[in-house]
Amino acid sequence: MRRYGLSDSQWERIKDLLPGREGHIGGTAADNRLFVQAVLYRYCAGIPWRDLPARFGDWKNVHRRLRRWCEGGVIKRIFRHLAADRDNDYMMIDSTIVRDHQHSAGARKKGGADQAIGRSRGGLTSKIHAIVGAAGKAVALSLTPGQRADITEAAPLLDEVDPAAFIADRAYDADPLIKKIEERQITPVIPSRKNRRDPRKLSFRLYKNRNITERFFARLKQFRGIATRYDRLKSTFLAALQLVSAIIGIN
Repeated sequence: MRRYGLSDSQWERIKDLLPGREGHIGGTAADNRLFVQAVLYRYCAGIPWRDLPARFGDWKNVHRRLRRWCEGGVIKRIFRHLAADRDNDYMMIDSTIVRDHQHSAGARKKGGADQAIGRSRGGLTSKIHAIVGAAGKAVALSLTPGQRADITEAAPLLDEVDPAAFIADRAYDADPLIKKIEERQITPVIPSRKNRRDPRKLSFRLYKNRNITERFFARLKQFRGIATRYDRLKSTFLAALQLVSAIIGIN
């Protein structure tokens, strides 16, 4: 991907999934590509919305449109459509912490809504959980407060995929998860905890591929607005994660 922009191949993969496209019900939006590039620019540069360059139009309209796409599930559909094109030979799960800027706090809690912001001695943090395929593309994502244990998101994310083998580090070695994996006839490639009386056999040939998730997170955090969370709403930040993950996953 060109810095702050979309390559022609990336645009071709997503343009027919967007509202406002030619032939779609409702008005035709001539600036869909410009809008997507505006969102990518904001998260790549890590700037406040009001500092968006004038060439992208009124920043309030860009932000308002992003919220409409979040609420309408547009970005989630883009992510899931592109994630469906994957290799099910093996997948791996891991998580990474991102720092939450002070401006990300203070969202109104409508109905006790969880904005996935954790508070600890180290400050405000959020945790990104991802299942990544063999090609280094995210196929399932979730967002939790930073203090949430990694394994809490493993089972829900596993429901979204169907790999032949499932790779994870020792933190995911828990009987309920292992049982669920084996019931689905998936091979667990997870090191046994040291206190297990009967350690499982481990395929080190597969386990050494776990670094693919680390490389995915490294690419994701090249976007400054992802490495540091500025969004107050969980839905906005999760949509940004899905959009960025979808774009960087396009070859």
